[in-house]
Amino acid sequence: MPVPVVVNRLKFVNSWLVREDDGLTLIDANIPGTAGRIVAKAQQLGAPITRIVLTHAHPDHVGSLDKLHEQLPHAEVLISERDARPLNGDGSLDPHEPKGRKLQALKIKTRPTRHLTAGERIGSLEVIPSPGHTPGHVAFLDTRDRTLYCGDVFSTYFRMATTAEPKLPTPLPSLATWHPPTEIASARALRALDPARLAPGHGRVVEAPGAAMDAALARVSGS
Repeated sequence: MPVPVVVNRLKFVNSWLVREDDGLTLIDANIPGTAGRIVAKAQQLGAPITRIVLTHAHPDHVGSLDKLHEQLPHAEVLISERDARPLNGDGSLDPHEPKGRKLQALKIKTRPTRHLTAGERIGSLEVIPSPGHTPGHVAFLDTRDRTLYCGDVFSTYFRMATTAEPKLPTPLPSLATWHPPTEIASARALRALDPARLAPGHGRVVEAPGAAMDAALARVSGS
């Protein structure tokens, strides 16, 4: 079975390399200055990065995208259609979307090859819509071993927590969350998938994470 391979920066920000038959899928592009480290790790694994999939358009998840695209011009770049907008500088909300924290409008030159759609398979990864942290946030479930790459729906840096929870040693994940009620609903939906393993954007991999996910949801159950 595939083993999640992490590229970590600042002991806080994760990118993941997932092996497929045609090479490696990179999940998230990390903070600026990480491209060389990601490419070097792929070389160590002896396989090319054939695609870059993005959970959402925040600087710590797309910061090295332009440099990676320069080094890997043939790799696909995929993000949800909704989060492609802030990636390309549009921080506006749609009329039907609830008002929340202001979206970050980024200046990323790289344009997606195409957009991710709910339920599709990217290699072995199933695309799971999980809005709340951003309007177009997605997670990825590896259908081979049920590893859930949850982006910023959950964090395990201090303890298992949804990014709607403000009472952590650092409030940064919650401060970056667009709409906490939507985020909590997505966290519940991911828990219902009953993943065998949780690989977050921030923090360690957790095996058999169900009980810890339940505890995290209990802490925000009144939100």
